[in-house]
Amino acid sequence: MIHRFAGLTPTRSRAVAHDDLVFTVAVAPDPVSSSMYDQSAKALARIDESLALCGTDKSKILSAIVYITDIKRKGEMNRAWDEWVDANNPPMRACIGVDLEPPHIVEIVVTAVK
Repeated sequence: MIHRFAGLTPTRSRAVAHDDLVFTVAVAPDPVSSSMYDQSAKALARIDESLALCGTDKSKILSAIVYITDIKRKGEMNRAWDEWVDANNPPMRACIGVDLEPPHIVEIVVTAVK
């Protein structure tokens, strides 16, 4: 059975649990800074909130996909990621350059186990 969890603000932050898997997506909350680092850090904090809501945490992340609007600014996102990630158990991560709905420049999608 799929359990859907109410979105955190903004509405683009969501979490879904299916059996022992958790799927969550997050962007930075409003108001949105133009800083890639700030948006990344705030979106990662939303991931923490969503995972906790679903009964898990970042040490149980299997994979993460990070969508950013400017791949040249990936270093700023990497800094936020490195400060946030569980260094003892870093998940697979892909970073993809895409157009996102402004003013968001970072969106993170995570799959984790409970």
